[in-house]
Amino acid sequence: MKEFKERVAVVTGGASGIGRAMAERFATAGMKVVLADIEETALRQAEQEMQAAGATVLGVQTDVAKAESVEALARKTLEAFGGVHIVCNNAGVGGGFGPTWAQPLQNWEWAFGVNLWGVIHGIRTFTPIMLKQETEGHIVNTASMAGLISSPFMSVYDATKFAVVTISESLHLELAMQRAKVKVSVLCPGFVNTNIATSERNRPATLQVETPQFSEVEISFATGIFAGIASGTPPAEVADKVFAAVQNEQFYILPHPELLPVVRMRMDAILGQHNPPSVFDGSATPFALPGDK
Repeated sequence: MKEFKERVAVVTGGASGIGRAMAERFATAGMKVVLADIEETALRQAEQEMQAAGATVLGVQTDVAKAESVEALARKTLEAFGGVHIVCNNAGVGGGFGPTWAQPLQNWEWAFGVNLWGVIHGIRTFTPIMLKQETEGHIVNTASMAGLISSPFMSVYDATKFAVVTISESLHLELAMQRAKVKVSVLCPGFVNTNIATSERNRPATLQVETPQFSEVEISFATGIFAGIASGTPPAEVADKVFAAVQNEQFYILPHPELLPVVRMRMDAILGQHNPPSVFDGSATPFALPGDK
């Protein structure tokens, strides 16, 4: 995609973190931006701050886990700006932590609703609109390095992100086979300094769970993750890489190449039919890291 000025970008999870940074990067390029987020207070603040900085911005409160909410987002986008050229299916939550067998059903439902169904709803709603326009466009789906590497105690989150990667790959191949002007990227970051660690603030009341009791090894692993997020890459740096990928029609966006050896370890184990390699060395330093909104 080469033309950005006066084009329209929709970003879910756009009130903070990577989503907010992508929205600001698109606005800098002269795009009109639609911010979608479930957290209304943060959404209105982001909308006002970006407008004060000179951007053309529309904030739309959206629950990406609900098809009708994403469809309403599309209608409001078209009513306000008449088209859509970039869609970033970026909203995400942590979803739960702990042994796979001990994960409450509510954790699976919440994480899959936002991280996976949010992407599915975005693709099903916006892709037909973008194809009908017959103009260049781009879809960016936010996955994670956790969509390329399996980690202990993160099966809920990892499952959503692996699914986003393969859905994005399929979408890319399908659009390429049709020689469509709409392109696709999948974003797989590692540690980014965002609010993902506090995503429980947006968990629906119907999916609340009791605070679990963690073992010493689980606490050690989680401590490493939280520390990594707190010292992670600034979202603006990730947004710059996303913008460059859209310009260059680059599918895989991997802002943390230092983690690629761990991806290779996993692939080597698959090809060699070995048991999965550990990404945890026992020193509270996880190598498979979440990256989200």
